[in-house]
Amino acid sequence: MTTVAAGGARVMSARRAAFVLGSLEVFGPLSMDLSMPLLPHLARDLHTSDSLAQASMSVCMLGLALGQLVAGPLSDRLGRRRPLLWGVALFTVLSLLCAFAPTIETLLVLRFLQGVAGSAGIVIALAAARDIATGAELARLLSLLGLVGALAPILAPVIGGQLAAVLDWRGLFVVLAGIGAALLVVCATLLPETLPAGLRHAGGFAETGRRFHVVLRDRLFVCYLLVGACTGTAFFTYLASISFVLQDGFHLSPQAFGAVFAMNAIVAVFGSLSNRAVVRGAGPARMYVVGTTATAIAALGLLAAAVAGLGLTPLLIALALVLFCYGVISPNSSTLALSGHGERAGTAAALLGMSSFAVGPVIAPLVALGGTGQVTMALTMAVALVVACVLVWTTVRPRLRAAPGAAPVGRPHVDGAGAPHDTLR
Repeated sequence: MTTVAAGGARVMSARRAAFVLGSLEVFGPLSMDLSMPLLPHLARDLHTSDSLAQASMSVCMLGLALGQLVAGPLSDRLGRRRPLLWGVALFTVLSLLCAFAPTIETLLVLRFLQGVAGSAGIVIALAAARDIATGAELARLLSLLGLVGALAPILAPVIGGQLAAVLDWRGLFVVLAGIGAALLVVCATLLPETLPAGLRHAGGFAETGRRFHVVLRDRLFVCYLLVGACTGTAFFTYLASISFVLQDGFHLSPQAFGAVFAMNAIVAVFGSLSNRAVVRGAGPARMYVVGTTATAIAALGLLAAAVAGLGLTPLLIALALVLFCYGVISPNSSTLALSGHGERAGTAAALLGMSSFAVGPVIAPLVALGGTGQVTMALTMAVALVVACVLVWTTVRPRLRAAPGAAPVGRPHVDGAGAPHDTLR
């Protein structure tokens, strides 16, 4: 069934939205993870160090973070389609140029620009989702997009490993270019404009700056950013540490580690599916508070298992609970943060995405300074998630309860602009 957005713009059905917008979510994982199996070969071929080869992933992530600050506000001004199509097209071209990079310095520059271009898919997918859905329905849609976000990190290294048997690292970038071209066709044919012309702003840099100022003056939005930074810190700590914990600490083989990593991602998928099943009745606000609280409790259990040295099974069970709850938190966090910024969805989504992707390149080396054991991982995750829980209970929840015209959770309050906001009672 086709839905109609504010202002009369024809938009996608929920099924098509999940497919198209979910496809755009693969930019980040594919850009970073597809080349992972061939990083040693890349280093040898370009006569560089392993650390510089690994830096090619870090600069791509940095580009994904900073590029959103450009693509998001641009989509508020020009609409969603044009910036998105340009971003995907540039991603395709830059991926092809990466395949012919003669030196590591050239590759690093191209990888950064590739991340900047790819960021358009990530931020505009979130902004377009806000254009076509609000409240619990937005949380349900973002739960579907979260499935892609959880599955892509599993599939990308596996696909990269299989391709490595027949291609070198340059060939993998050609594959990335092909994927970009396919996504360009998908977006050009299946993605309608979701932001009507009447809701766009016509200003230049001054207006863009004003919109950033308006969003950042929203104290509740800033609270969501801070909580998101904490949960992002925990998640990237997990990504940076888990291979060392399981392979060095518990002596799992690479194959066993891959199976555990895949199972953990599937657990996060079930978290997103569970949220989609109940959020319409419970409301995003309640699910957000419950999910954040449960995640903090699970993280404390993870820390207890690590400190007490209970072994692999209790550690994996606690990790699974943390990731399940993370799958619940993520879509509700974005839903609530964007609820009051429908006309600035691109700008707000850019700040949300930037805060998430900017955490990764910083957290990995910092965590490594404290060692790569299970206690370091568990302690960092527990501290970050407990801080997130405290912020939710002391800053987010009181502000939601004090919102004008507060309604019971699951019965959205509609403001003057027609945008529903879930509140707590």
